[in-house]
Amino acid sequence: ICRKRRKTGGRMAPLRKKRKFELGRPAANTKIGAQRIHTVRTRGGNKKYRALRLDHGNFAWGSEAQARKTRIIDVVYNASSNELVRTKTLVKNAIITIDA
Repeated sequence: ICRKRRKTGGRMAPLRKKRKFELGRPAANTKIGAQRIHTVRTRGGNKKYRALRLDHGNFAWGSEAQARKTRIIDVVYNASSNELVRTKTLVKNAIITIDA
């Protein structure tokens, strides 16, 4: 996509079509539930793992110097959006309750 403009004010034509390496993928929107993980083929034939549903996770408790695998119960708060709390979507920095 070419956002530049000519001296006359007209839009510049795009230099080329979209390429495979420029693609962006849809968000996983991980929910709470029985574990469901899909593999995604990435550049160089490598794999990434998309967690569509999770019920367990490895959580650290800094003040107690503890880290262990526990069950995820609920999403309590999310600074970015209340919709993520309502739909119980697991994202980075979401405040959740765990079974510990």
